Amino acid sequence: MIGFLQEVRLGMKVIDARDLEPPEPFERVMEAISDLEQGGQVMLILNREPLPLYRVLQLNGYQYKTTAFPDGRFEIVIARGPAHGAS
Repeated sequence: MIGFLQEVRLGMKVIDARDLEPPEPFERVMEAISDLEQGGQVMLILNREPLPLYRVLQLNGYQYKTTAFPDGRFEIVIARGPAHGAS
């Protein structure tokens, strides 16, 4: 766990939702990203891959990167996508 903490960028909000039941992880991440500024990131940690969340993120202009670990943990880093019309 120490290595994980060292990799998190300063200011990144981390939501450890491994012990939460649906829909609470979804609700928490949607609340966290609703006021995310350009360049800000949220990391969601779960024990299952949140497939329905990916579609919602795409439809709302967010980018994400998922890392799966051998222990069954998924870490999803979410960021606001480029501003509309940005090149």
